[in-house]
Amino acid sequence: MDQKKLVLIDGNSIAYRAFFALPLLNNDKGIHTNAVYGFTMMLMKIIEDEQPTHILVAFDAGKTTFRHKTFEEYKGGRQKTPPELSEQFPFIRELLDAYGISRYELNNYEADDIIGTLSLNAEENGYDVKVISGDKDLTQLSSNNITVGITRKGITDIEEYTPEHIQEKYGLTPGQIIDMKGLMGDSSDNIPGVPGVGEKTAIKLLKEFSTLENLLDSIGQVSGKKLQEKLEEFKGQALMSKELATIERKAPVEIKLDEISYEGFTREKVVAFFKELGFNSLLDKLGESEVGEVQDDLEEIEFQIPEEITADLFADHNYFYVEMLDDNYHYADIIGFSLVNENGNFYFPTELAIKSEEFKKWAEDENKTKTVYDAKRSEVSLRRYGIHLKGVDFDTLIASYIINPTESIEDLASIAKRNDVHNIQSDEAFYGKGAKRKIPDTQLLADHLVRKSLAMSVLKEKLEHDLIQNEQYELFTDLEMPLSLILADMEACGIKVDSERLQLMGQEINDRLIDIEKVIHELAGEKFNINSPKQLGIILFEKLGLPSFKKTKTGYSTSADVLEKLAPDHEIIEYILLYRQLGKLQSTYIEGLLKVINPENSKVHTRFQQTLTATGRLSSIDPNLQNIPIRLEEGRKIRQAFVPSEKDWVIFAADYSQIELRVLADIAGDAKLIQAFKEDLDIHTKTAMEVFHVSAEEVTSNMRRQAKAVNFGIVYGISDYGLSQGLGITRKEAGNFIERYLNSYPGVKDYMDDIIKLAKQKGYVTTLLQRRRYIPEITSRNFNIRSFAERTAMNTPIQGSAADIIKKAMIEMDAALKGHNLKTRLLLQVHDELIFEAPQDEIEILKTLVPEVMEHALELKVPLKVDYAYGPTWFDAK
Repeated sequence: MDQKKLVLIDGNSIAYRAFFALPLLNNDKGIHTNAVYGFTMMLMKIIEDEQPTHILVAFDAGKTTFRHKTFEEYKGGRQKTPPELSEQFPFIRELLDAYGISRYELNNYEADDIIGTLSLNAEENGYDVKVISGDKDLTQLSSNNITVGITRKGITDIEEYTPEHIQEKYGLTPGQIIDMKGLMGDSSDNIPGVPGVGEKTAIKLLKEFSTLENLLDSIGQVSGKKLQEKLEEFKGQALMSKELATIERKAPVEIKLDEISYEGFTREKVVAFFKELGFNSLLDKLGESEVGEVQDDLEEIEFQIPEEITADLFADHNYFYVEMLDDNYHYADIIGFSLVNENGNFYFPTELAIKSEEFKKWAEDENKTKTVYDAKRSEVSLRRYGIHLKGVDFDTLIASYIINPTESIEDLASIAKRNDVHNIQSDEAFYGKGAKRKIPDTQLLADHLVRKSLAMSVLKEKLEHDLIQNEQYELFTDLEMPLSLILADMEACGIKVDSERLQLMGQEINDRLIDIEKVIHELAGEKFNINSPKQLGIILFEKLGLPSFKKTKTGYSTSADVLEKLAPDHEIIEYILLYRQLGKLQSTYIEGLLKVINPENSKVHTRFQQTLTATGRLSSIDPNLQNIPIRLEEGRKIRQAFVPSEKDWVIFAADYSQIELRVLADIAGDAKLIQAFKEDLDIHTKTAMEVFHVSAEEVTSNMRRQAKAVNFGIVYGISDYGLSQGLGITRKEAGNFIERYLNSYPGVKDYMDDIIKLAKQKGYVTTLLQRRRYIPEITSRNFNIRSFAERTAMNTPIQGSAADIIKKAMIEMDAALKGHNLKTRLLLQVHDELIFEAPQDEIEILKTLVPEVMEHALELKVPLKVDYAYGPTWFDAK
């Protein structure tokens, strides 16, 4: 019979470790995911390394346990769990369910007691047991058949405690761990122990007297009068501490060993979970799918592959699909087209279509309307063949996104199946994934693409109905659809990059890196590899003696958050942080941009993602031009490389001033905020005056900085923990600050309360232009899930309305430029900023026209304010 292997995981402990080991991470839905991500990494490693036949994750059931009857202050010194961690526990439980892993909690007991009880039961039944925790208390469970793995400061680095290892490390047996705790106590659990007795003293005493009871019976034999007095005085406290530290191994655990068997996870469930949380790197670790054929359960369809494209193949309305395998459609080849209309179902091979005058004529005929999937992608890809797609009147991708922006859209099949249209196969299943991804033969390809056009022919009516029902049809027809074609123009146009200037910047940064490296080596007193965390850790924490906060499996942690805390302790830290920032600029932005410059026109063609964010914000990729770091001077200078594409032209930039705060003032209707914006006051100074009860003259730069953090943080539902981290103050101070803010702006407080009530009634919130976001979690019985949903309800109308406004401004700017017959081109949208390139002789017109159009894109209770600048480069347009 094969050996049974049981793995028991301390769920709370591992979640805490993961949360504090990783920086705060957010997915595209705004959910904090660092603890879930770290927990998942640990779980994957455990399953791979241990190959368990049985597995269970134990959680604490509540704050009160049987130990509190013994000592009311047990665990009393612990800080409240940060909400950013609390909100992740439900997702950790979802993760375990997806993996098919049992989880268990027991009222009045801790996870330790569940683990202690099950590990003993398993050992008695011949199991090999592995316990995983971040709490060394569990090392008392170690035996010949039970190994206790304790995480170090990282996530997946585990120190294995066997009886031999405990003997080697402490000179004690596993059973003596509780005696040691009785003597030295445990500050993390508020176990008092004997004051003044640390680990070394406790170990020394136990080596001599074996147990705490023997020691207390032999206090007169202990060397050192002061220590004797301490032991005598705190005898009762020591025995109580040992009792508190002792794990209960006969807790009334009802779950049986045969109920926690593990036979592996269901791939579909785990994939769905990873996709939900945006764990793309973990998706890759699950392996690659095989190339598929047409699913057996799909109904057969008929289609034609004409030898020649003639006018009679087209109709007045057509369902038209353009297929490319590579996401970056600026460079990817079209691999085929499908067309469905009243004349039949057709597949057009690429070469046949792009060489056909009839196809080009039809594609560019505005009167021949087309339903498509991703109009922008289709338009940009066809332009490369000299074809301009016109007459698009419905985009299934945009329609589905507007109806529910929180649902991820992988491909047309995911939209179809969501709307009960099932005669279609996903692209991943059909083409395969990763290295196994390939294009099947023509007949299979034609079948797959025609199914897409057929799906659109069914979906259009359903999606139109939902848009009208949701009062979102105008958002679709008047905003998102025309915007998609403007974005296509912007993408196809691209923005010119001066590669020589970029290379020169790269050389300047490289020279600075060499100089900084010399300074760091001088301050360290020796040469070492600054990019090696291991070598850097030895220099900082051993040679220079700086305090160490974290350790990883390879040594000391030298992460940015650790270094920032050390900055006041040694001047070397400032140079190391600068060295890293410049190194990232060099690799990610200088070298990264140089790789994606189109050699034919010296431009980069970013792709704007119109259907990604739940709030309606645009994002850009390949390259991402919205995240060029501008806090560092060298980062700002990278914008010097972005130049006009025409001689004697300039870059003109215009951005909204504090648009989200202005939207908040409008939606909340707060009299003080509205008045401040109408009087064009500095809103951060105004807030500092309100919160600190001082005059404008008395507002210090630090007061304004704190007010600014709350002004912008409040619309994101910032917590006391989040604000304390951002400002470097205590959570109590941060909480008081938020309370004073809400007292100063009662309209904002009322808005927050009212929007939550409305979200609970309707199940969703909307922006000023009826963009909708569903928040079903708002009625959850789970406090943490509900709290996150409430923050989402507060923020979405604000951030989403700001997105609506700049999108509307882009459409109206496009119309205004054409209406004035200007040559000026819109190049980029970066957050609340629009970037143009323009002839010098049009600048005077733009100085009036651009603010006029942008400031009146949507009328609010407060004025919208637009600042502009222009110059020979993007950097100069500030």
